[in-house]
Amino acid sequence: MKKKTVEVKRGRTPAKGKPDRKPAPAAGAHALPEALRNQRRLEAGGRFRFGCHPGLSCFTDCCADVNILLTPMDVLCLSRRLGIPTGEFIARYTLTPVTKDLHLPVLMLRMGEEPQRRCLFVGTEGCDVYQDRPWSCRMYPVGMGLPPARAGEEPQPVYFLFEDDFCKGRTEPKEWTVDKWRTDQDVAGREEIEAGFRGIVSHPWFIGGRQLDPKRMEIFHTACYDLDKFRDFVFDSTFLSRFELEDSLVAELRDDDLALLRFAFRWLRFALFAEPTMKVREGAPNVRRKV
Repeated sequence: MKKKTVEVKRGRTPAKGKPDRKPAPAAGAHALPEALRNQRRLEAGGRFRFGCHPGLSCFTDCCADVNILLTPMDVLCLSRRLGIPTGEFIARYTLTPVTKDLHLPVLMLRMGEEPQRRCLFVGTEGCDVYQDRPWSCRMYPVGMGLPPARAGEEPQPVYFLFEDDFCKGRTEPKEWTVDKWRTDQDVAGREEIEAGFRGIVSHPWFIGGRQLDPKRMEIFHTACYDLDKFRDFVFDSTFLSRFELEDSLVAELRDDDLALLRFAFRWLRFALFAEPTMKVREGAPNVRRKV
């Protein structure tokens, strides 16, 4: 099923007369926002109806004037799809919102500059990067949030259903459960890596409102989103002389993007939260440095 949708309506007067959509978190949101609590919760086995295709009058209308939060996998897949480095993708196609509610830097997909502010990847026949579309585009009309971290507990995703009036897809006859929808939209195949990211942003270290300092915020941003820069950090600095890594892993990290992203989450647990996920070489100097 070819679906082109997005997750969050911008918090101002909605375009094209569409009602303002309640905010929904991306895969890595660490808490349930107030607006999401008012959405219909999808319990295990809960069913909903949805379909999206060019025959609908609203087709691609939802791909304009929206906030699409990007996960690390989104940035990696889209940059590789376009054939450009992750840093160039970030500079050309993303924005970094700054609000008092964000405890970690996030990336949003940049919209076009025309009055309709359409997604830069929407063409005349729909999404031009459909196979590599962001996580939130895949999941709509399902939203997901993570409860606040609790010591000794692994936060479990909570799913919700958006029932936006402007979307005609919710009148389609096809019936889904969350699990079936995730499988259909190929979300399950990315789940292992997305779970590594969620483990960082929902880490118990943040309990009580603790904040990262600017240096560690930059480390987080680079390791999660700018994977090409992180690879340079691993191979062009003293990193490998400071940490003990298997030769086979080092070989993987040179060419395997997914292995490098998994490793980035492992490194972040060490660098941000002082977890023993890395083994420091005996006699190595201070390992915390600017990425």
